[in-house]
Amino acid sequence: MIQQFLITILVIIGICSCNTNTKTEKATPIVKKQQPEIDIASAVIYEVNIRQYSPEGTFKKFTDDIPKLKELGVKVLWLMPIYPISKTKSKGTLGSYYAVSNYKAVNPEFGTENDLKELIKTAKSSGMYVILDWVANHTGWDHHWIKEHPEYYTKDANDNITHTPDTDWTDVADLNYDNKGLRTAMFEAMQYWVKNYDIDGFRCDVAGMVPTDFWKSTISNLRKEKPLFMLAEAWEPELQEAGFDMGYSWDTHHLFNEIAQSKKTTTDLKKHLKNLDTLYNGDHIVMNFITNHDENSWNGTVTERMGDAATTMLALAYFVDGMPLIYSGQEYGLNKRLRFFEKDTIPKIKGDTWKLLASLSKIKNENKALHITNTTSNLTILDDNAYSSVLTLQRTTDSNEIIYISNLSKKPVSITPAFQGTFLNAFTDKEMVIKKDTVLQLSPWQYYILIKKT
Repeated sequence: MIQQFLITILVIIGICSCNTNTKTEKATPIVKKQQPEIDIASAVIYEVNIRQYSPEGTFKKFTDDIPKLKELGVKVLWLMPIYPISKTKSKGTLGSYYAVSNYKAVNPEFGTENDLKELIKTAKSSGMYVILDWVANHTGWDHHWIKEHPEYYTKDANDNITHTPDTDWTDVADLNYDNKGLRTAMFEAMQYWVKNYDIDGFRCDVAGMVPTDFWKSTISNLRKEKPLFMLAEAWEPELQEAGFDMGYSWDTHHLFNEIAQSKKTTTDLKKHLKNLDTLYNGDHIVMNFITNHDENSWNGTVTERMGDAATTMLALAYFVDGMPLIYSGQEYGLNKRLRFFEKDTIPKIKGDTWKLLASLSKIKNENKALHITNTTSNLTILDDNAYSSVLTLQRTTDSNEIIYISNLSKKPVSITPAFQGTFLNAFTDKEMVIKKDTVLQLSPWQYYILIKKT
């Protein structure tokens, strides 16, 4: 259990929101709910696909690489489900990680309990949290509750247990949260990992499909054991009100894809960023991403979905309010769809993507204007309405101003920037002077991150 907080915990919480005035807000660190004792102000979260991370697909092989991830600013490790997988009605050769057959055991394909504990120990010594993927909406058909507690499950008119309605998830059995016994059993299963493995929280699969009141009571009771970081696979603000610390910025992600595919415009993105102010409160965090396990396997690689716009969107995901996500293999420029129900593997050669992620993390760490805060948003959309494809964002604190400007289109554009001053190019450290009459040429999908000189 994490020791009582005898030091000031710089856990900084923010929102993914935006305003259109230029008022500077001070980035004030806060303690929200009960958090583990690391500073997440500039943190990156890393999604760990143990099965596909290495040819061996083991905890040990991933543990070897944990220190390397510090180069990318990773402070939260999200382990995709590490539990035994149901074989009954399973899909493919190996089945889905999300068809859990035992909530209190380790998948032997990945290694032993001690291997997992060593992974957690290594991560903590590297200054990282470890959160487990939790599948509360359904179980695999081999789960012992099927026989021991059929009352825990949703049933059809003939009293047969069913898979989750309105889905093709035939490999899982739907859980019924009208049953109080299920709620208690689910809480106890989550508590098992907190007590026995000292994990730092959970990423909760399809959290919006589980009753919000269950999450509210369960998260509150889990936090009696120790501080926890809770991520909901959902965008709904009410889940953060119920105790989750962070949710998915799905709409932002979808807009990134649609703009890259010329289906939406910069105007749509600006409207969305402004609208986020009405959705989230000041202590909400959103997770920004250009890929994850679902996107990669089912909707396409970053290159397939975003093409030449990929690096521009990646930089934007680091610039807007929230916490950026890296999915296993993304750091190595993964350019294939990982098979979901079969063994696969990722490339392990550092290249341009690794360098870019390291640079973006360094920029985020060193510029407090990009840190997650509990204030109203310090992000401003600068007035560049004269250019339909140009996005100019400004984030400020009392002592730090940073600009993101990009051409979100396939055509070059010549503009007069909506800001002036002397700046440093965040990637090259070269000085750029922007005057009232400066004309800036932007190639297709070109972007700059500029730090105001003081």
